[in-house]
Amino acid sequence: MIKRVLSYAIPADQGGRTVEDFLRGLGYSHRLVVHLKQTPGGILAGGESVFSTYRLHPGQVLTVTLTEEEPSRNIPPADLPLAVVYEDPDILVVNKEAGIPVHPSQGHHGNTLANAASHYFALRGEPFVYRAVSRLDRDTSGLLVLAKHMLSACSLAGQMEDRRIRRRYLAFVRGLTPDSGTVTAPIGRVPGSVIQRRVDPEQGEPACTHYSRLLYNQKKDLSLISLSLETGRTHQIRVHMASIGHPLPGDFLYCPDYRSINRQPLHSWRLEFCHPVTGKPMEFTAPLPQDMAALLPEGEEETAAWLRAAQARPEGAGEELSPEPEGGAPLTSSAAPLDSDS
Repeated sequence: MIKRVLSYAIPADQGGRTVEDFLRGLGYSHRLVVHLKQTPGGILAGGESVFSTYRLHPGQVLTVTLTEEEPSRNIPPADLPLAVVYEDPDILVVNKEAGIPVHPSQGHHGNTLANAASHYFALRGEPFVYRAVSRLDRDTSGLLVLAKHMLSACSLAGQMEDRRIRRRYLAFVRGLTPDSGTVTAPIGRVPGSVIQRRVDPEQGEPACTHYSRLLYNQKKDLSLISLSLETGRTHQIRVHMASIGHPLPGDFLYCPDYRSINRQPLHSWRLEFCHPVTGKPMEFTAPLPQDMAALLPEGEEETAAWLRAAQARPEGAGEELSPEPEGGAPLTSSAAPLDSDS
């Protein structure tokens, strides 16, 4: 059984609110509140079971018990790389290696991040339900967050929907890019293909990508760029950069040039969000993986110069670019958990 207990002291300005209104303000979904109502002892006020319509009093302690009886039994554990960047009772932040799918799918049943997470928790004798809040393409490396229980999943999903989970990417692309720019072009599915996407002005969904060049490797004719997205379309970075004549080399779909690297050199290097329980701002970074670091110019005096530049310089400060023709919140309630038990 998965169990998480959270207690909240009701502040003066929250008196008179119903339990459901109070919890919804903390990121609980209506579905989760219904689940708590149906759980014996799921909602206690002053130590007594109450309904979700109960009106709270200042100074009361509201205790919520999150329980799940059924872990993810259909995900077999597999001893795969799982680089844990951060963990607490509510979330797990990992730095995914390239070549590992985030979710099981046709053709990928035992070699995914889900299987690696199953193995990780099995070694510790802990039940788990696999909830990857965001996803990365199989051959994209970098940071993503897993929710360890229903509340974390609700809160982080809400932050995703409101675009409050911010991610910055690093990528190597062919050619010398402008110093910075923005690509605004709708993206849609390539007719007849299950996975491939293209710029599609007529039927595509709106998509916007900002980028800034950090350095240029003249010998390899590759630019290292930092990117941020206003939308989250499938293959957005890969499609947008290819559409303006700067594809990612090693990309089997959009630029199958493997002279420098055998996968698309795309890395989710910075991840920011608010903790789903405490509301505290969280920020994580992950250095370039070895295969991408090998594309940096040789003889750099400051090996961390690109990172400092990426931290200091916003993306998209330059001109807005169009595809080449045929070219290819923190918790809203004032209450925070009083204490918690796992």
